[in-house]
Amino acid sequence: MLYLSSLKGQKLQVMEEYEIMEQEKILENYTEEQKNLICEKMLEISEDGFVIMDTDNNIAYINPAYCNHLQVEMKDAIGKPILDIILNSKLPEIIHNKEFIEKEVFHLAAKGQPNIHDKYFIVTRASVIEGNKAIAAIGQVKFEKNTMKLAESLKDLNEELKYYKDELHRLAKDRFSLKSIKGKSNEMIEIKKIAQKAAENDFTVLLTGETGTGKEVFANAIHYSSKRKYKPLIRVNCAAIPPELFESEFFGYSDGAFTGAKKGGKKGKFELANGGTLFLDEIGDMPLFMQVKLLRVLQEKEIEKVGSEKTIPIDIRVIAATNKNLQEEISKNRFREDLYYRLNVIGIELPPLRKRKEDIPLFIDSFLEEINEKYNTNIKVSKEIKDILINYSWPGNVRELKNTIERCYTMADNNIITNASLPVNILTKSKLQNYDKSKTLNEIMDSIEKEIILQVIEKNNNNIQKTAIDLGVHRSTLYKKMGDYDIKRCDIDAIKE
Repeated sequence: MLYLSSLKGQKLQVMEEYEIMEQEKILENYTEEQKNLICEKMLEISEDGFVIMDTDNNIAYINPAYCNHLQVEMKDAIGKPILDIILNSKLPEIIHNKEFIEKEVFHLAAKGQPNIHDKYFIVTRASVIEGNKAIAAIGQVKFEKNTMKLAESLKDLNEELKYYKDELHRLAKDRFSLKSIKGKSNEMIEIKKIAQKAAENDFTVLLTGETGTGKEVFANAIHYSSKRKYKPLIRVNCAAIPPELFESEFFGYSDGAFTGAKKGGKKGKFELANGGTLFLDEIGDMPLFMQVKLLRVLQEKEIEKVGSEKTIPIDIRVIAATNKNLQEEISKNRFREDLYYRLNVIGIELPPLRKRKEDIPLFIDSFLEEINEKYNTNIKVSKEIKDILINYSWPGNVRELKNTIERCYTMADNNIITNASLPVNILTKSKLQNYDKSKTLNEIMDSIEKEIILQVIEKNNNNIQKTAIDLGVHRSTLYKKMGDYDIKRCDIDAIKE
């Protein structure tokens, strides 16, 4: 058939256009008959309409999808003048136009065309030339119903994507909003006001404070309260990156930049954060050579990948954080002064937990409520224990407090957190803060040691062996101390009450 022979002339055009030369090599493994069979099957299963017209303007081939659309039998269409079957076909006009290819033009249905229900089509046409002579013209038609079906599918997919995107940002807003940050102390109220103002612009922010004071929480809140909230927030721990990997991690690299480089290259953190926010945690641990490069990026707002000379413009907002005193680091030549001033446009210093004790009960209740909800329990904390926690110094700040609440929850008995649930260091510190000033140091230490032993024995349900292990002493040593402090069964039972 003519349409099969025309495919050979068409083959080079199609392969060149879609750059699939590898497929030619695969097809060479087939005989001509097998190739013809494969092409017939492809046209047979296609939902698009295909038609091939010979040089006499007769239909040489029309596929089942097109026949079904026109509601004609294939045997009644092949060999007939194309304009008798497809009233407004343009193939007779383009067949002698050398190398003619018309890609996806909008085409209205012909008036009077029998059995046509679609109002429009998307049509692709091409002439097939062998040597300098036209041998055929081909047309591909995307039907309205198929186009609409695809459009509806894309619309549904887009709406679903939008739903999940909106839901993601709703959850992020609830979790990371400034309102969700706990704190009613005057210090925290003022800091949240500054953070809100920072969220309204793109200036760099430097968050300082001890470990565990919530620097990352504020970075999240500023990002998700800003106009960049729908763009990426990329977090980088500068202390966790080996010096030799800083450049490739931050700037990315091009294909073949170095031995072992990923094929196709890799995007760096700056490029990944483009349009959004880059959070540089532990900025005080960034090497000096990288500080110079960071300063240049902040000034020029462009980067170059490792192994490439092409500059890439970037639009990012930088939030940096550190628990170090950068002024001291500058004096010791470990941090660049010009970078410090570039980062510290909006400086926010987060106070340690011990300086805002009125916020501690909020954290205790919140952490405990979160755990109870997760495990469907109703563990409570007594006022005595809450007072001890409020008066503890919390060197690890909010992070240490959360870990302590989780431990106390685990060790709680009868749905109540007692002294026995507290870590020994917190209990000891509490006793030292409330010691009887009339006693000698030895008397104070003996009193504390006795109480600790009683608490651990009670926690372990009178299991002396386990108590000795927890206290890090030999069982015989524990028995001796119990004798020294005259610890009896009634003393242990009294604690339970």
